[in-house]
Amino acid sequence: MKNIIKIVLSLVMCFFLWGCQNQTEPNRTSTTQTQDHQETVEQDVTSKESKKISVTSNGQITIFELNDSQAANSLYEQLPLTIEVENYSDNEKIFYPPVDLTMTDAVSANAVTGTLAYYEPWTDVVMFYEDFGSASGLYELGQAISGSEYIEDMSGTIEIEVYLE
Repeated sequence: MKNIIKIVLSLVMCFFLWGCQNQTEPNRTSTTQTQDHQETVEQDVTSKESKKISVTSNGQITIFELNDSQAANSLYEQLPLTIEVENYSDNEKIFYPPVDLTMTDAVSANAVTGTLAYYEPWTDVVMFYEDFGSASGLYELGQAISGSEYIEDMSGTIEIEVYLE
């Protein structure tokens, strides 16, 4: 009789342990799903952070914060660049990126000192060192947040890179 009671108690304990084990598994899955969701949220926040580029010429650095347009992103994706900068008019410097920028959601520019823009008809990027205003085909890419006073003195070969703080 003692043996039968031991067997019955052992079976009952096995059922209890098996039941507890099954309840533990969904919690682990839930934790994993929560971690995955948290990672997704962190990635979304990271992708929304502003993109900045640095332009170096003659030892001087100008930093631009790019807007969220496809045009700005397509310039950003081409970096780093070592490229010739040219004078144009009496208020801007220009360069020609290797690949034309995507203009899907581009916003017209009202250029002031420090504006980074794209002039679609000539496919050049423009850095303004004095106020300009607007023009047909001129689209804003971003704004200088540091070193706009160096744009006027840019010459020769410039280096454009992703700026990491």
